[in-house]
Amino acid sequence: MTLSASQSPEMIHPSLWRASQLARGAGEYVASGYASLSAELPGAGWPAGALTEILIRHQGTAELSLLQPALASLKQGHIILLQAPFQPQAQALAELGLELSQLLWIRCHKHADALWTAEQILRSGSCSALLFWQSQVRTESLRRLHLAAQN
Repeated sequence: MTLSASQSPEMIHPSLWRASQLARGAGEYVASGYASLSAELPGAGWPAGALTEILIRHQGTAELSLLQPALASLKQGHIILLQAPFQPQAQALAELGLELSQLLWIRCHKHADALWTAEQILRSGSCSALLFWQSQVRTESLRRLHLAAQN
């Protein structure tokens, strides 16, 4: 199938794009709180209803600081910390400007249980944000989580 010059891929379906195009934002976004980061992110923020993977060298070192402005802007709904690498400290989270009554900390003993829990949380739509620390996730599991987040 060839596209005419007047027919762009997004006219056929909003998730289609050409490899020569830069990523662009569609849908709802939460401001990152950092101007230089927002300038690089499609939609100028973190996408709502989508999976975002943050790659860091050592878990528990900077991810909450990076996400702090976006998390602090969420005034309703729960912020769930699933499989956080360290026990969350209430005082430190409060100093980040997070509302402690919104935070839920969940630990699972098995990897499969953590994946199941993440999927159920996303499918239920019961939270404003899910932060899930997992070092080894198979592609199929990521796809299931992405579909759950979209719904």
